[in-house]
Amino acid sequence: MTATFTEALLSARRPVIMELKRQDSAGRDLFGGRPVARIVAAYQDAGAPCLSVVTGRWFGGTPDLLREVAEATDLPLLQKDFLTRRSQLDRARESGVSAVLLTAALLPRSTLGNLVDHGLRLGLTPFVEVATEEEGRRVPRAEECVVAVNNKDIATRERGAADIGRSTALLPALLSGGTRCPVSASGIRRPEDAARLVREGFAGVLVGTGLLRADSLPRWLDDFDRCRGDGGSPPTAPVPADAPRSPPVP
Repeated sequence: MTATFTEALLSARRPVIMELKRQDSAGRDLFGGRPVARIVAAYQDAGAPCLSVVTGRWFGGTPDLLREVAEATDLPLLQKDFLTRRSQLDRARESGVSAVLLTAALLPRSTLGNLVDHGLRLGLTPFVEVATEEEGRRVPRAEECVVAVNNKDIATRERGAADIGRSTALLPALLSGGTRCPVSASGIRRPEDAARLVREGFAGVLVGTGLLRADSLPRWLDDFDRCRGDGGSPPTAPVPADAPRSPPVP
C-alpha cells in the first residue's frame, strides 16, 4: 500500500472515503450493471484517498467483492463487515486491506480491546464505529484508531433515516477521547452535508450510496469542494480537542 489508511485520509485533498457496496439497506441495486473495476477507476480518477468495501450480507456484500477491488487498486482499503473474531482480522490482512470495521455496539469492552490490539499488531487500522458517547469512551488506543460516528442505527439494519446531527453532537467527545481521525459515516447523501461535517472538524466522511447514485461523480465532488469553501486543501495539522472551535461556514 502507498500509505496507511489514516495517513492517506489525513493528507487528502478531498477527505472522502469512497465506498463500494452492491445494495442499499432496502436491497436496491447500487452498481447498475457497472463492473467493479470501472467504479474503482472512477473513484481513483476522482482522487479518492482510500476506499471502503462492504462485504456484509445486509448490503449484498461478499468476500469476492473485496478481492475484485483489491485486484483493481493499490489504494488503502477498509473492509466493512461485522468482524468479531481475531481470525477474521487475520483473513482481512491476507486479503490486502489496510483497515477493518469494529462495531462498538456489538463488542464487549474486553473484546473490543483485544481486537484493536490484534489489528494494530497486524498493521491494520481499527475503524471503530460508535453511535453514542458511551461507546466512544470505550474505544481503546483511540489515538491509533479511526473513530467513526454511524449516522444510522444498526438495530434497524440501517433502514431508517440518517441522523447527521448525531455526528455533530458526538464530535467533541471523540476529539477529547484522543482520536486524531474522527469520521462521519452513513447516510451522507448531499455534498453540502459532507462539506459541513468536514468544516466542523471531521477528518473525513464516508460516502457510499450518495456517490453510487450521483448523476455525476465529478459534479458531486466539485460541489463538495465548493461547499467546503477552502479549495479542498488538507489540514496542516489535526485540530486539538481543546482548541477553540469556529462556527460552521454558513
